[in-house]
Amino acid sequence: MNDQSIEELLPSYFKGVLNKYDREKVEAWKGASKKNQQLFADFQKTWEGIELLRRMKKYNAEKALEKVNHKMKVARAFYNWLILDNFGDAPLVKDVSTEMPAKTPREEIYQFVVDEIKIALPDLNEDISSKMYGRFNKWAAKALLANVYLNAEVYTGQPQWNACISECNDIINTGKYILEPNYRTNFLTNNEISQENIFVIPYDEIYATRNQIHNFSLHAASKATYNLESSPWGAGGFCGNPQFIDTYDSDDSRLEYTYLMGPQYAADGETPILCTYEKKGEPLVYTKELPDGIYVGENEGYRIKKFEYKMGAKSSLSNDFPFFRYAQVLMMKAECLLRTGKTEQAAEIVTQVRQRAFLDAPEKAIVTGDQLKENTSYQYGYVENYEIVDFGNTDPIEYGRFLDELAWEFVVEGTRRRDLIRFGIFTTKSWLSHKPNGDYRVVFPITQGAIDANPNLVQNPNY
Repeated sequence: MNDQSIEELLPSYFKGVLNKYDREKVEAWKGASKKNQQLFADFQKTWEGIELLRRMKKYNAEKALEKVNHKMKVARAFYNWLILDNFGDAPLVKDVSTEMPAKTPREEIYQFVVDEIKIALPDLNEDISSKMYGRFNKWAAKALLANVYLNAEVYTGQPQWNACISECNDIINTGKYILEPNYRTNFLTNNEISQENIFVIPYDEIYATRNQIHNFSLHAASKATYNLESSPWGAGGFCGNPQFIDTYDSDDSRLEYTYLMGPQYAADGETPILCTYEKKGEPLVYTKELPDGIYVGENEGYRIKKFEYKMGAKSSLSNDFPFFRYAQVLMMKAECLLRTGKTEQAAEIVTQVRQRAFLDAPEKAIVTGDQLKENTSYQYGYVENYEIVDFGNTDPIEYGRFLDELAWEFVVEGTRRRDLIRFGIFTTKSWLSHKPNGDYRVVFPITQGAIDANPNLVQNPNY
């Protein structure tokens, strides 16, 4: 699920105007929209994947293609993991049936996912060549299983830190993957060259479209910066939360790699591009500060550029989305070591991941176990008119510094909601225009459209 985290916001870029799309986003954020189209699409598309794999599995069984079926098992486990992670209790369909499925407890779906992956592992390909690109080889399956174990306490109440470490070690010990010397290699237009990305969702500007992050982050005028074939949408919207931006060390190169900041120029690098809405005619300068998370100026907020925007890009990008990469495997192991008291071993791994981000200040890459146990540097609180007006819950976050490390490394990669839930702060802290409004929100509501289609489905509690 493309979750909205506290690092990236999608506010309205027209002060005093809230169009239909923005109203739906705000209502969804407040939990008031039971027919949110994005949520429905996420639920529906995940289930379409499960259904397709179930039919393929049945066909393969009839043709005695068991090894192929094992690949299908992992892919189906992946989809079911997304379901249990996002929606909690949900239908679990294993075989062909004409009956409408009722909910299965989250713990049972978790165990099904773990069992399916473990059964399939011995027969999975260990190859990491291009023929396995975007497919589940053994190491991608182990990365998936490590993620499931990492969040086991959330799903079942029982942590599985050592099990997660074991899966991570298996991947590390192969020597097949590396931390790319250049962080940006993982997000290039042709990022299939990355030796760090373990499992990706392939995109192509013609044949596998819908990677459109440039369209919903950039101002329309930024078309001139990249000679885009079409204009981004309006004034854009996907931008950095200044409360998060302020946590970066000034020497951390990931800040510059991730965000488009300051004065904007045409492709010649000299001609200023101009605002076109309430600041029409003024130079377009992306500024850090936001008055809140809903109504902001057309130039406010650093825009996302973590994924390369190639010159002349089409309306969809060809950058593949790295769902699992080697840095995440290392950081999963580090977190589990930290949580089991092996703090200095954890710090060695985090230092390793940080080193490429601090090439100009290598001494800053080094962290200690005690530092990783410190509170976060994030200034949580509810914002109005550019100021925090209500700090809300100010309790220290256990391993807060490590949580910051995860954000700096994986921002815009769809992991933040899961991390905040695992660290126990998703429903307790305030940020920008968000205040806590119920622990039940650690899972999403099942959309009304899905419930209307299946009378055996029951809405998640309190929605």
